[in-house]
Formats: sequence, structure tokens, C-alpha cells
Amino acid sequence: MTWMRGITCQLRQWKAARAQWKADMAEFKVAQKEARRKGEHPEHPGPPPTGFSLLPWLLMGMGSFSNLLQGKTSNPWIGGLGLFVFNSLYIYVVFRSFVKEKRQAVSTLVALIVMGLITCGLALGYGGSWLYFFPLLGLATGAVVRGPRLGQVGLALTALAAAVSVYRAGWDAINVAYGTFLSTMVTAAILSLSEAVRELRAAREELARRAVEKERMRFSRDLHDLLGHTLSVIVVKSEAARRLAPRDMEAALGQITDIEAVGRQALTEIREAVTGYREGSLATELDRARSALSAADIDPVVRQSGPPLTPQNEALLGWVVREAVTNAVRHSRATRCEITLDGILDRVRLTIADDGTGDSPATGPAETIGIGGTGLKGLTERLAVAGGSLRAGPSPRGGFTVTAELPVEAADLAATAPREP
Repeated sequence: MTWMRGITCQLRQWKAARAQWKADMAEFKVAQKEARRKGEHPEHPGPPPTGFSLLPWLLMGMGSFSNLLQGKTSNPWIGGLGLFVFNSLYIYVVFRSFVKEKRQAVSTLVALIVMGLITCGLALGYGGSWLYFFPLLGLATGAVVRGPRLGQVGLALTALAAAVSVYRAGWDAINVAYGTFLSTMVTAAILSLSEAVRELRAAREELARRAVEKERMRFSRDLHDLLGHTLSVIVVKSEAARRLAPRDMEAALGQITDIEAVGRQALTEIREAVTGYREGSLATELDRARSALSAADIDPVVRQSGPPLTPQNEALLGWVVREAVTNAVRHSRATRCEITLDGILDRVRLTIADDGTGDSPATGPAETIGIGGTGLKGLTERLAVAGGSLRAGPSPRGGFTVTAELPVEAADLAATAPREP
């Protein structure tokens, strides 16, 4: 029997969809829990909506089902058959409405039209609680019909619900029309917004992936350009030195000297390329700080607000984050470290505070800024050149606090960030 196989296949698809939905929901809960633990806003948007999210609304038909069981409905076999067909079509339509290709298929639209005819027939024939199938029809319509035609379809369905309700129950049943309009429009708005958010998130992730791939290719090309010619020169000069060594040691030593010079130049160029590649934005340094603190069993809490920063300010504040977090990991014996970045009037302030009890590399009162460690001292000087300041010292409530301030418009004053050897 072909129809039996079709029903079995459909049931299997629904079972697989429910299992996937449960897995997505479990992943979403784990992501939320992890974000709350870190004091961050969860980025995971949750599992994508499926037909299961609209199934509970079928409970609106419980009144009609109760009338059938209690024998309050004439021709109960017709009413029961209509109820069964409507619910079956509702499940069919709402599960197809979350896939764009299936939602726009002719079979889905035909099923929606048949639902409308059955709803009108049951409402006209029985009235009462059977009128509440119109809001259910509105839910299915809003899930399927999205876009410029939604307003026309929603108003037409509302007018139909109003006419049938007034005919069967008078003006007291006009609330059915309001419920129909509301369910149609709200369902379409929520599902459209959810779909748009997910599409934007997918596009952002794809752009980020392409950016990383592009940067990786650029870096590989730069290394190839730097090393290709240099290694070729070294190989050629090494061969020349090997040939000259038995008969002309002075010439061979000259070739070796050239090899040394070429190697040193190549080493300098590679260091510059790698350093430039590794110098990321402030966001990159904050991600590295989270990783380092977590690895040291220190709970990281990062808060950001304020205007966007210039690349020079980001570089300076990134080095402050690196130095302060390194000191916290090595010396603080802390269990929690808070990194706060906010804009105050025309200045931006970065604060790194831990709750540790260990010795800090900076000693003395807060006024002796940067005197303790050479890292903080160097950063103090660089921030001063950029018109900013750095304060470091014990916190009144315990722990150690590093506070850096920079003018928001200090792009031309910022010094070059230090480079790793």
C-alpha cells in the first residue's frame, strides 16, 4: 500500500526532526549556562523553530473534541472526521512551513486552502467552540504566507472569520475575528524575524570564515615571497662556497659572509612579518586573555561598552591587557579577574582587577605608576605619549587593579606598540 508507506515515511521524518530539535535544545541550554558562568551575553540563538513549536496550539480544539465525546454534536461522525482531517492538515502544513522550498510548494498551499474550507464548513455547521478553528487556521496561514501578500491574506481571512462568526453566534463572537487576525500576523512576524536573524548570523559566520581563509592565504604568500628568493640565494652561494673552498679560501669566506648577511636579513623580515601578523585587535587580545585566565583556573569576566576605538588605541590597550593578565596569571593567585572597557566623556578607560592575594610586580603606592615591573613602566611611558595614563596598585577591597585611560581621539598621538623579539 503506497499510502501506508507514505505515512510511515512521514512519521519517521517527524521522529528524526524531533530528535534533532532535542539535540539543538540541549546544545542551546549548555551554551546559555556557559555564557552565564562567564558573565557574557549568549551568542547561540537557540535551536531553529520547527513544527513542534506550533503543535501545542491544537489544544484550542479541545472544546470541540469534548463536545463530540459528550454527544453534544449532531452528526458526530462528520464532526469527528472533520476534526481529524483538520488536525492532520494542520500538522502537515506547519511542519512544511519551516522549510522555504516546501512552504512555497503547491501542495502546501492546496492543503492550506482545504483547511480553510473544512474550517468554514465546521464553523457554519456547528458554531460554538468550533469557531476557534479560525485562529488555528490563522496560525497555519501566518506560518506559510510570509511576505508582501501577508497583509491581504490576513485581512481576507479575518473578514471571513468575522462573517462566519457573526452569522453563527452574533456580534458576541467577533473576538474570533480578532484572534484570527492576531494569530496570523504575530506568527508570521515572529517566524520571519527568527528566520532573518538566523540568515544574518549564518552570513556573518561565512564572512568571518572567508576573512580567516583570505588572511591565511595572504600570510602564506608573504612567507613564500620572503623565503623563496632568500633560500634560493643561500643555496646558490652555499654551492659556490663549496666549490671555491678547495682552491680559493678567501673567495669561499666571502660567499659565506654573504650567506650570513642574507640569513640575518631574512630573519629580520620574517620576524617583522610574523609580528605584524600576530598583532591583532583588542578583541583578539581579550579572547587570548580569557583563554589564559581560564587555563590558570581564574574566572574571566569581560565587559565592553563605549565608542569604537582607533587602531592605535586598540594596540595600546591590547598590550595593557596582555601585560596585566600575564601578571595576574603569574603572581596574583586569584580566582576571578574582571576586565572592563568603557567610554567616559572623551576618554576610554580599561580596568583589569583581580581578587588575588599574591605579590604584584608593581610595588609601592598607586601614585608610583609603573615603577614596579618593566612591562608596566614601558606601557606607562607609551600611554603618556598618547595623552593617556596608567595606574596600578592594590585594590582597597583586596587584589590588584590596573587602570589605563586614553583620549578617544588619540589616533595621531599613539605610539607604536612594542614588538615581540
